[in-house]
Amino acid sequence: MIWTVLLLVNGILFFLLLSSRSRSKREPPLDKGFIPWLGHALDFGKDAAKFLTRMKKKHGDIFTVRVAGHYVTVLLDPNSYDAVLQDSGSLDFSRYAQVLMDRIFKLRLPNHNPTVEKAIMKQHFQGKSLTYLNSTMQRNLQALLTSETPPNQKDWKRNGLFNFCYGLLFRAGYLTLFGGEQNNNGADTKQIYKEYRTFDDLLTKMARTTLNSGEKRVAGGARERLWELLSPTGLSESSSPWLRHYRQHLREGGADTDTQTKAMLLQLWATQGNVGPAAFWLLAFLLTTPEAMKAVRREFNRLSLNTDTTQAPTLDPRQPTPVFDSVLEETLRLTAAPFITREVLQNKTLRMANGQEYDLRQGDRVCLFPFVSPQMDPDIYLEPETFKYDRFLNGDGTPKRVFYKGGQRLKYYTMPWGAGSNACVGKPFAIDAIRQFVHLVLTHLEVELCEPESGLPAVNTSRHGFGMLQPEGDLFIRYRHSIGNNIL
Repeated sequence: MIWTVLLLVNGILFFLLLSSRSRSKREPPLDKGFIPWLGHALDFGKDAAKFLTRMKKKHGDIFTVRVAGHYVTVLLDPNSYDAVLQDSGSLDFSRYAQVLMDRIFKLRLPNHNPTVEKAIMKQHFQGKSLTYLNSTMQRNLQALLTSETPPNQKDWKRNGLFNFCYGLLFRAGYLTLFGGEQNNNGADTKQIYKEYRTFDDLLTKMARTTLNSGEKRVAGGARERLWELLSPTGLSESSSPWLRHYRQHLREGGADTDTQTKAMLLQLWATQGNVGPAAFWLLAFLLTTPEAMKAVRREFNRLSLNTDTTQAPTLDPRQPTPVFDSVLEETLRLTAAPFITREVLQNKTLRMANGQEYDLRQGDRVCLFPFVSPQMDPDIYLEPETFKYDRFLNGDGTPKRVFYKGGQRLKYYTMPWGAGSNACVGKPFAIDAIRQFVHLVLTHLEVELCEPESGLPAVNTSRHGFGMLQPEGDLFIRYRHSIGNNIL
């Protein structure tokens, strides 16, 4: 009994010790919350945008909050972001990334080197290699869309728009980047997509270690089935050059076969987890905003297409599409919500754009959340919560790239693709895939809302911090092959 009491007392003392931090004069405002150790973890995880907006109104553009035993300094001044993004000496990206890799994918890479991995991606997602990937992706999208809506089938089909977009783009992307793998247990892309969606639905809870016992079983089962589906006996020459190069890098780094397979699941999520949701939101905005739909259709109808006897006509990525580009940028402004996180390796003084300096403690984390600012900042955008398809167009129809806050021109006026070492190398590939997909859907299908007066579904706020937001539920559509259009 006495030992139980002593352990309890020691535990309480340790708990109080962790909760006893106070703010020094040169540090950002400190908000620990009312719950010892846990702090603001519940509000942060439930709706980070709402919580951090409230903290911003209370404390300003920089503050430190306690989240499940960790102290996180949140910076929400886009003019000061470079002070974090350009510091690779005192601030580190890879440590926290490795924590998430272990929690979500059960992956621990020996000799993990993000710089080398990014260099490999740059080699295969730029120049002639990008042209090859774009062409392969276009063929796969056309084939899948043809199987989904055969020209001789005139009846309407009904589906959720999110499932429609995510499914087709995921499957096309899988075939483009992973489809050359041998011996994937004979599974077709629909089966892989189904398992992936089960896994993806629980991803944020895996990251936050908040799965209940039943969810742990579901997530673990989906993860293991995906490992089986992604575990090849070898590579064929038809595998994407990026995939072959990446596997070679893993082997040379000492990764065994199981580790390589786990890394494939990580790459599957990294390459396919955002394109489908982005296309969903874009089409959802168009279907619920007739003026925007009319403008995009008008622009698409004026474009000339690549004509090749070996495949159906496709968009030339070199052709300017300023209206579509504005719609995409506005869509991403409203729905792309990644965190940019760094771990403080040593005590550091952070200098803000206004000249104010703040001390950061070793062992803390720093978090940028561009969704709150600049993307939803009312000091930058008029009516920031409203979709305006031409927000990123000048009056003469040219792309708008100049935005201000407080009279100062912004370097970062939206950040859906990250920045610095977090910048997305696959951005050109993703943009071309979304543009080709939307063009195919709008020019070769008749698409209607099942309920014309229905609005957009609510956002799943627990996805804040993990890339593209996803909806709660779906937006139901009906579609069929466009009569008189048989070029798919």
